[in-house]
Amino acid sequence: MKNQYFGDVNDYKKYGLLRLLSNNGCKKIAVCWMITVDDERTDGNFIKYLKDPGKWEKYDSQLFNKLETCLSNPTKRNVAVAAETQIVPGAKYYTQLLTDIAAERERYFQEFMTIAQTCNLNFFDPDNGMEVKSRPAGKRNSSKYLYWQELKQFWGKGQSLLIYQHFPRAEHQKFIKTLAEKVHRELNVSDVITYRTNRVVFVLIPQAQDIDYYDQRSQVVDKVWDGQIKYGCIGNKLK
Repeated sequence: MKNQYFGDVNDYKKYGLLRLLSNNGCKKIAVCWMITVDDERTDGNFIKYLKDPGKWEKYDSQLFNKLETCLSNPTKRNVAVAAETQIVPGAKYYTQLLTDIAAERERYFQEFMTIAQTCNLNFFDPDNGMEVKSRPAGKRNSSKYLYWQELKQFWGKGQSLLIYQHFPRAEHQKFIKTLAEKVHRELNVSDVITYRTNRVVFVLIPQAQDIDYYDQRSQVVDKVWDGQIKYGCIGNKLK
């Protein structure tokens, strides 16, 4: 995540999803921003949706209005605003900068684990998504990825996990299937829930005790976001 992206249309969908999964604080979410330094890219410029409330406000009017107010002031383009405005009810946020240095990265996730220990769902928001072979941990730009070994540590704590994954240049549905199969193998789980937008997929890995809850909330997501966020699932129980 980069501060320069805060409040764009992808963020609107992301916060909308988190708000529905939280169900007004029923499930406490710990947000690991995995913040990296801003760059010169223009990805975060997708804010024209705020000029078209007729199309966009209906999905989450309260969230839409909060983001519209925040982005009216360019200096507010910072994820810290999420905590200040309580965008996700009851959420906890870890806002430290993540670097490529392996030792610092290890401390980073240990600190987040402490913050997240009283929460039900851990959300990881890397720039790109899960690790790729070309970016080993500790190497340049490794801060843009989450690594399987890190994910396994959090899974072992008994909390459900949600991961942001940017789509690579590949057929989206095929990529989602491949990623879900990788989750099955790495974490030895059977149930994986996905939420797909036109640019990214969010992968939810529910603990056994949370499956029924997220099954119900996912149907709400599907209804409220009406094609903007598409709910899918792979597993034995969820259909």
